[in-house]
Amino acid sequence: MKYRKLGRTGLSVSEIGFGGEWLERHEEEESVELVRYAAEKGINIIDCWMPNPKARDIIGKAMEGNREHWIVQAHFGSTWQDGQYVRDRDMKQVVPAFEDYLKRLKTDYIDLGMIHYIDSEDDWNRSMNGDFIRYVHRMHEEGVVRHIGLSTHNPEMAIRAVKTGFVEMLLFAVNPAFDMKPASENIMEMIENYDNENLSGIDPARAALYRLCEEKEVGITVMKGFLGGRLFDAKQSPYGVAFTPAQCIHYALTRPGVSSILCGYDTKEQVDAALSYETASEAEKDYASVIAHAPLHSAKGQCTYCGHCKPCPMDIDIAMVNKFYDLATAQKEVPESVRSHYLALEKKAGDCIGCKGCEARCPFEVKVSERMKKTAELFGC
Repeated sequence: MKYRKLGRTGLSVSEIGFGGEWLERHEEEESVELVRYAAEKGINIIDCWMPNPKARDIIGKAMEGNREHWIVQAHFGSTWQDGQYVRDRDMKQVVPAFEDYLKRLKTDYIDLGMIHYIDSEDDWNRSMNGDFIRYVHRMHEEGVVRHIGLSTHNPEMAIRAVKTGFVEMLLFAVNPAFDMKPASENIMEMIENYDNENLSGIDPARAALYRLCEEKEVGITVMKGFLGGRLFDAKQSPYGVAFTPAQCIHYALTRPGVSSILCGYDTKEQVDAALSYETASEAEKDYASVIAHAPLHSAKGQCTYCGHCKPCPMDIDIAMVNKFYDLATAQKEVPESVRSHYLALEKKAGDCIGCKGCEARCPFEVKVSERMKKTAELFGC
């Protein structure tokens, strides 16, 4: 495993990290073993944005007796209310949710205290003026949080965070689909000379963010590196062509400022697959040839199963419904395995009341209500 400096934090993080997003979907013992297996393989950074008590308990049990090995990203403003995730700035919710981390992770400190998911100007103003940000700073001053970070999908908000001076690292969505404008004639030149000032082909705000992070020594840990797995399938990829995990990982790790890509894992085999990047050849890592010959693409409207659409008033697991819909429509006929997994969901697309609250929270402007209708028609419920 290779390790990289995380900006100016002084921390050394594995370039392949652990995104703990779906740990609670498995049996506790199985997930605890998975986290421990990752540690044995040299992975030492884990993101725990999930407020679900089961997920936090799993990570806490997995780290027990080995806390110093792990660098933990824990989020201010990710709360658990009435059995659902809610992004909140109300201190009556924020403080207990953050204290819950310490209890369930069985620790007295958090390495990276993340200001959770700011994508809009309004949320920036709510978060950066008042009790919320004062609480973040107090936890830092008291040593409960060792470094302050921020998570966002919006490069403009990320740039503002870097310019505060107190945000030492970012959790940011990085993949070829999010970064690139439609392919142009000089796309290969752009990739080969990425450090040049003329970064044609890259969204200007993202190019500016990467340069600023490099300049200010603000480290980046990467989320959404695989676009929810869509980049692996030509039919689902916004490019119209498939990437390999090694190509996606290499793309993320070659952005200025990036220290680690946090991959999601369901099995030990998936951990091994991500870690195979460490021994991959340059030809296996080459994403440039894929991008150079790809059709036009758009990142908007693509569900990455991130879960920020929650909470749902009908308690629908929107991310999983979308995932099963995408898996089903990628085939000529709906696979029985996908159908059975969908039917096992407690709440299904047919339960959607079309309120569109989820659409207002989606960072990628997915038309969730339309997809729920299509899913209900496809599966019959």
